[in-house]
Amino acid sequence: MKIILASKSEVRKQILDKYGFKLEVFPSNVDEDEIKNSLISKGASPLLISKNLAEVKANKVSMKKPDMIVLGADSVIDIDGILISKPKTREEGLNILKKLNGKKHQLISSVCISKNGSMIWNYSDTSVLTMKKLNLDQLKNYLSKISDKKLFAYGVYQIEADGRSLFAKIEGNEDSIMGLPVKQIKEYLSNS
Repeated sequence: MKIILASKSEVRKQILDKYGFKLEVFPSNVDEDEIKNSLISKGASPLLISKNLAEVKANKVSMKKPDMIVLGADSVIDIDGILISKPKTREEGLNILKKLNGKKHQLISSVCISKNGSMIWNYSDTSVLTMKKLNLDQLKNYLSKISDKKLFAYGVYQIEADGRSLFAKIEGNEDSIMGLPVKQIKEYLSNS
């Protein structure tokens, strides 16, 4: 079965490739900040924001690709009920690392499958990560190893790369932490 990935995420594409999915990449190009800000102003939780973003992405592409299975995804960081978004500058990246430093947070990865412009299935997976307590030089040194392209596309830590070294404890599925709970996607598609 061929699916369409409504994302330009290289990591999500690699996960799907690894599990043998036949896919076409068709980024949704939705304005994530506009959606996030609207939902935050209404008091939405990070989980609800993640679910909504995955659904909007999938539905938008699904309207352009009728009769195809379209997969949208979104991941957010939730620290004490507050949403942490991807940084837009290196300074923002450092500030995010400072907020996470020495603390436990949740990483929520949501997926949505749409067909003919409507959601037909969704799932969210929550992982719990505890960051080591690092000094400012260690945080800056870590950040200096991440290219702008990766930092602004994937956020302050990439668990599949050097990001693992930031954490004292990681509880959750690695594919979900990288942005795609692929086991549940496979189960849904094989049963539908």
